[in-house]
Amino acid sequence: SRSLRTLERRLGYTLLRRSTRGSTLTPEGVLTTEWAREALEAVDRLAAGADALAHRGQEELTIGSSMTIAEHLLPGWIGAFRARRPGVATRLRVMNSAQVIEAVAGGDVALGFVETPDLPAGLQHLTVFTDQLVVVAGPGHAWARLDGPLEPAELAVTALVEREEGSGTRAFLDRLVDDHRPAPLVELNSNSAICQAVVEGIGPAVLSRLAVEGYLRAGLLVEVPTRGRQLGRTLQAVWRDRLPDGGAAAGFVEVARGAGRPADAGH
Repeated sequence: SRSLRTLERRLGYTLLRRSTRGSTLTPEGVLTTEWAREALEAVDRLAAGADALAHRGQEELTIGSSMTIAEHLLPGWIGAFRARRPGVATRLRVMNSAQVIEAVAGGDVALGFVETPDLPAGLQHLTVFTDQLVVVAGPGHAWARLDGPLEPAELAVTALVEREEGSGTRAFLDRLVDDHRPAPLVELNSNSAICQAVVEGIGPAVLSRLAVEGYLRAGLLVEVPTRGRQLGRTLQAVWRDRLPDGGAAAGFVEVARGAGRPADAGH
């Protein structure tokens, strides 16, 4: 109780409504709790990701990952995998999807996670997560004020803020919309940089919902509905040859698939 009162003084508002029948969260307390949960989850992702980049441990599993998966999914998978296999260190390399495929094919990484639909015939692959791409614009953009859904034809002829060539998000958009789309307004090598460019009014973008959820909740970006089918895609694990039963790579794929199932059902 003393710690909570100290926190309330520092925040400048009341978190708990106290009575003789107990305590309940105020509306401000409910919102603060949600923010705190997100912050703690982010700290956990940071710790797991940083540890993977430092590749500590005895046995080592080298993983290549595209940016969206590395930012939003892999830290949770790494944490769950380490709970099962504490003696295995996970070494993480973050690249775009085309580079991950090249690294897997060349034997530089044992296991890769990619967003692109363009998978070479020589690699094994398995769907681990179902994702959704969303069209986003800044609040001041014309698309944020449309009376109805955006027509696919307009999306296909509009220059966007996009990832670099070789990005899985860009390849999926080419496949789903039109591979003869205009050249990007600007190419950036991270989802956060794209979001910031859209916020600043450079132009609209199409990104994973995983990458834009925080911006949408904060009102910094506006989701633009599209007419027709949703821009859904599958995220794939890729590897060479056969994964040995009971091996670290096979165990990691199992964790990723298990973690992805609830999200699959939600899409």
